[in-house]
Amino acid sequence: MDPAYRALGRAQSVRWTSTGVVLEAPPARLEIRCLAPDLIRVELIPRPDLPEPLPFSRSETEFPPPAVTQEEQDGRLILATEAVRVEIETDPIRLTFRDGEGRVIDRDDPELGMGWRYETVHTFRQAQPGERVYGLGEKTGHLDKRGRRWTMWARDVLPHLPTTDPLYQAIPFYLVWKEGRVHGFFLENTFRSHFDMDSDGSGRYHIWAEGGRLVYYLLAGPTFPQVLERYTQLTGRMPLPPRWSLGYHQSRWGYLTQQEVAEVARTFRERRLPCDVIHLDIDYMDGFRVFTWHPNRFPDPEALCARLKEQGFRVVTIVDPGVKKDPSYAFFQEGLEAGLYVEAPSGEPVTGQVWPGEVHFPDFLQERTRRWWGDAHRALLDRGVAGIWNDMNEPVIFDARDEDRTLPETAVHRTDQGEVRQHREVHNLYGLLMGKATYEGLRRLRPEERPFLLTRSGFAGIQRYAAVWTGDNSSWWEHLAMSIPMLLNLGLSGVAFVGPDIGGFSEDATPELMVRWMQLGAFYPFCRNHSAKTFRRQEPWTFGPEVEALAREALELRYQLLPYLYTRFWEAHTRGWPIMRPLVWHAPDDPVAARTEDAFFVGADLLVAPVLQPGARERLVYLPQGEWVDFWTGTCYEGGAHQVVEAPLERIPLFVRAGAALPLGPVIQHTGEAGWARLILRLFPGTRPSRWQGTLYEDDGASLAYEQGVSSRRSLQVTVETDRLLLEVGEPQGPYRPDREVIQVELPFLAEPPRQVRLDGRAVPTATLVDRERNLLRVALSQEGAHRLEIAW
Repeated sequence: MDPAYRALGRAQSVRWTSTGVVLEAPPARLEIRCLAPDLIRVELIPRPDLPEPLPFSRSETEFPPPAVTQEEQDGRLILATEAVRVEIETDPIRLTFRDGEGRVIDRDDPELGMGWRYETVHTFRQAQPGERVYGLGEKTGHLDKRGRRWTMWARDVLPHLPTTDPLYQAIPFYLVWKEGRVHGFFLENTFRSHFDMDSDGSGRYHIWAEGGRLVYYLLAGPTFPQVLERYTQLTGRMPLPPRWSLGYHQSRWGYLTQQEVAEVARTFRERRLPCDVIHLDIDYMDGFRVFTWHPNRFPDPEALCARLKEQGFRVVTIVDPGVKKDPSYAFFQEGLEAGLYVEAPSGEPVTGQVWPGEVHFPDFLQERTRRWWGDAHRALLDRGVAGIWNDMNEPVIFDARDEDRTLPETAVHRTDQGEVRQHREVHNLYGLLMGKATYEGLRRLRPEERPFLLTRSGFAGIQRYAAVWTGDNSSWWEHLAMSIPMLLNLGLSGVAFVGPDIGGFSEDATPELMVRWMQLGAFYPFCRNHSAKTFRRQEPWTFGPEVEALAREALELRYQLLPYLYTRFWEAHTRGWPIMRPLVWHAPDDPVAARTEDAFFVGADLLVAPVLQPGARERLVYLPQGEWVDFWTGTCYEGGAHQVVEAPLERIPLFVRAGAALPLGPVIQHTGEAGWARLILRLFPGTRPSRWQGTLYEDDGASLAYEQGVSSRRSLQVTVETDRLLLEVGEPQGPYRPDREVIQVELPFLAEPPRQVRLDGRAVPTATLVDRERNLLRVALSQEGAHRLEIAW
């Protein structure tokens, strides 16, 4: 360690507070607070003149003070709640965190602890053998982040290689798993920061930031759900998105004219390819001026958006942060005259080259700038635009002098109180603050509608405002495979609504790669195909009839799964759980699941094992403990082992937890179709006794009424016995009622017709229920009331 590093020494004074303790070790002060029984905040202030951290990563949640005990014991200070015990050595100061049973959760490195070096603040954590590290936001490489050094600094980079770091998102949060127990660590520091997760094998995690205070939160867990619930309580949870945004999105840089966009939409409907959204990249603008339309290429955007909406499409337009430096451009002049742009230390607005040429950048640190920016979206919404896509918001400058391609670190931002903060502190927040400005503007302008916002850059808490796509990937099989651990770790970092560019943004996708990516993309939370205009087109029909047909099947499956997916979005909204989950989430005691990164869960009951290599027509799949039913064939597999399964080009390996009842919809072209009035509960009972419980969540999918509880929740329970299956559907809870009369129950893969079927205590003639041609049993339940369906053999 550099001899200039100064570790915390002896505590010269100690002061207990109502929920913590303050230790003075001049010139530094250490404050430890229990915010909740399982959430500890630690703040090291190396000198008294350092300002408070910028607060934008945190939500406005107030934590009720937990019950805390405080004592001195054997020369140590003890701070304890029901879930965690903090042991504080005072000479030198070192912290150890234990769970309620006395097991070590996390601890300072005994030699180096925490401290500072010039303008940097550091903490050294003692790593334990067998630990795996997850999270850290958008990162390349493996699911397990131990063994490498990672940097938090939002950066535009193309192409992404397995070693590329950093990328667009900067989320300084990680989880540690060991032998089934999990805890979390969140660094609340917006400066460039570094996470060396035992890269040299020394058994030490070294975390440091290049400015500010050292503020971190220890989340005691001990399970993945508990850590994510608490972390997203701290940083905020995603709002429920409009239902249409869960459909398929088609995009390209660029759709150059209004006529071309209309033709793409017409072709989707003509070829019966499900799609809900078309994205417009930068070419729709007049000279790349934000909030404008090109007068020749897009002469009547209002008519275009209206016609597309009639066909079941929504339009999403890109908006970059750079405002063209043009005295005749009214929006630019407004920002200039009001002093709303980021400035150089000399006081002049910073100028950089981006798509429009010379631009200035809004200072989103100020609320008045955010309001001005948000209100400007009226120029898009009034013409029928349904959603906004924030790009280049790291922010990017083409002519910057270093590889970061961004504003100078000395550029000046101002807080609402007039304090000056340098860009080196605000940079990682820029995408988050632009997202906040946009989201809040959409809420003001359309107060009855759910906003949809997509962003490339962000910081911890970005899930409160936007979905995230993973930037400019490539049409490589390696990027197909890398998307899985990348999205899983974003989900474990609180960002559930995520997806990459299906097919790859740059390079030319092969037909086989396109098929496999569409099959995998059907299970991404955010499902968008996007490509660059310098490479081949990626609309499904451009690859020929075979690819088109297989893409159609993949998209139809996604739309059938939307009722199941929508309930998973509700779980993300209410509990902070990811939608895509690593196998270890639902198999926390399984060391094989803990290292599996080529398969994943969607919710608790669907296990997806995509094909990730060219030419493969079978693959090895690890199935966790339990019984798993092949979605396509009904074949049952015993878990806790690897299985070789068939994977023909037309099919993605997909497994259902035995006993589950999957809520499905019909095949539809877009989410506004009347087909949403149909709901199917498809049963997958397996071969041995089991008991399964689930929930179906529904609301209107468009308005904000769900925030006032206008929704419906139904409990589902399946009991499988040797010769009997019992499905219990609970009474709808909540005032919302979908527009349908019946719920259809399906039991596929019948080995033999049932001996008896009873619905709500009454026998139903079996012969009227069995479709012998499809080997399927169907029973209709009334939408209203609770139901009990018993099937006996």
